[in-house]
Amino acid sequence: MTRNHLPGIVAMAAIVVASNILVQHLLGQWLTWGALTYPFAFLVTDLMNRLYGPGPARRVVLAGFVVGVACSLVGSQIHGEFGPLVTLRVAIASGSAFLAAQLVDIAVFDRLRGGRWWRAPLASTLIGSTLDTAVFFSIAFAGALNGLEPANPPLWAQEVLPLLGAGPALPLWVSLAIADWMVKLCLALLALVPFRVIVKRLAAPVAEIH
Repeated sequence: MTRNHLPGIVAMAAIVVASNILVQHLLGQWLTWGALTYPFAFLVTDLMNRLYGPGPARRVVLAGFVVGVACSLVGSQIHGEFGPLVTLRVAIASGSAFLAAQLVDIAVFDRLRGGRWWRAPLASTLIGSTLDTAVFFSIAFAGALNGLEPANPPLWAQEVLPLLGAGPALPLWVSLAIADWMVKLCLALLALVPFRVIVKRLAAPVAEIH
């Protein structure tokens, strides 16, 4: 690891910490404020991948994973109105989703890095975000996995309600997942702007270093 990778590690750690804090605060009926910060983890990963390659990008992801585990440990010791802020099941879901989605993002980006500048970041982020949402919400809230933490099932998330308030009757967690996924998709498009700007600004200095 070189000093040039430190900004990526710091940025990833900051996003993970901020998201773990903001996820405790609701934004409307279907989202939390964390939904607006967490997707930028994919931007950090893609920037590291473009500028330094998949190896450094994986190290940044590993750093983010370690920070996420630390946040989960801290959250498990803080009790709110309904128990610990972070349950064992949510911690498993969060860590699994983060690691799986980010590593897939890196692999897809690396496969497409030779194409048009926007293809790799957009495709990798869309695929990674979809996987992240599916893994996290399924493990954290699906009734079929209540055995992961039988003493504390998330019954509130399994209540059957109209999808996003207007669709077919489905468990609440499905609406939460779809709302989260839609935000990720929108931010994946918006993130192309800072991605392009930062890469154009830093690509030349990085090339000189190598």
